[in-house]
Amino acid sequence: MSTFDKATVARMATLARLKLDDDELDHFAGELSQILTWVEQLSELDTDQVEPMTSGVAGEGLRWRADHVDDGNCQDKVLGNAPEAAQGFYCVPKVVE
Repeated sequence: MSTFDKATVARMATLARLKLDDDELDHFAGELSQILTWVEQLSELDTDQVEPMTSGVAGEGLRWRADHVDDGNCQDKVLGNAPEAAQGFYCVPKVVE
C-alpha cells in the first residue's frame, strides 16, 4: 500500500498552485492515501472476461426522429394572448414614422 507523506502533498500542492496549511497537509495526505488504497482494490478484480467499453452506451445507436416542420397548429391559442391581433398576426404600435 502506498502512502503519501506531508512532503509529497506539499509538492503536489505547489505544482497545483494551492496554498495549504500544515493541518491541511496532514489531512490531504491521509485522504490521498485512502484514495490510492481504493484504486489498488480495483486491481484485485478479475476482468479477463469483460469486454472493453468505448463509451457508456456501448451497443446503442443514435435515435433519430423524423425531421418535419409544422406550425404547431395552435395559432388561435398564441394569438389569444395578444392584446390585439388582425388577419392571423400580432398588431403592434408603429414605432418609426
